[in-house]
Amino acid sequence: MTERIPMEINVRESGGVSVIDVHGRLTIGEPSEQLHEALQSLIDGGVRKVIVVLTAIPQIDSSGLSTLVRISIKLAREGGVLRLVCGPGRVRDALTVTRLIEAIPTFDSESAALANFA
Repeated sequence: MTERIPMEINVRESGGVSVIDVHGRLTIGEPSEQLHEALQSLIDGGVRKVIVVLTAIPQIDSSGLSTLVRISIKLAREGGVLRLVCGPGRVRDALTVTRLIEAIPTFDSESAALANFA
């Protein structure tokens, strides 16, 4: 079996927006739960503007997609918004096929996502 690289989540702030950099596979089990807990913690702390940067994610499955949908809905109910940053590749393909790219605004760069909040 191949050894799985653990997922890493870094949270930072940029102009009043919480930016979450995710590195590693966003798949069923611990990685999806880890992202959900990190995002839930931000929401519980009063954060309402969130960008999740997925450019360092080589793979996402239905569990990872579900996590993004649940957080997007939860943020919307709290008066907040979720934006995604994702370049071309497998993750964008997954967002496109599932039509999440239409439901959760997705940008090619962090600067474009930040500008969307202005």
